[in-house]
Amino acid sequence: MAYWLLKTEPEDYSYFDLERDGSTVWDGVNNALALKYLRMMLLNDLALIYHTGKERQVMGIAEIVSQPYADPALNDSKRVVVDVRAVGRVNQPVTLTQIKQDSKFIDFDLLRLPRLSVVPISELYWQYLIELIGGTK
Repeated sequence: MAYWLLKTEPEDYSYFDLERDGSTVWDGVNNALALKYLRMMLLNDLALIYHTGKERQVMGIAEIVSQPYADPALNDSKRVVVDVRAVGRVNQPVTLTQIKQDSKFIDFDLLRLPRLSVVPISELYWQYLIELIGGTK
């Protein structure tokens, strides 16, 4: 199993929208490296849903429920999507400020590649983050 961080603008589609919908197609990824990461996703991988913009915090956990596939809305086989489903809202949102201030996250890709919308999370960083969020509701 692999772990991921998926960024979203909460005004466009928030973790609360994902909870309401149950599942969704994770689309709109344009960056070549982010698309490479999408192509690496497997069924049952887990992802933290991170709100960008003014919030800048981890809000929930999602599960990857499909293999990557070509975006059906586009005529470009290089643009892929995955289906995700809501697992649970975090008990305690973790802010970008908290992550930046914690020396455990010195090499975390969220900090190293701040503009990337799909970021892999090592098992070690995943465990740190799960401790900080205190589980899910």
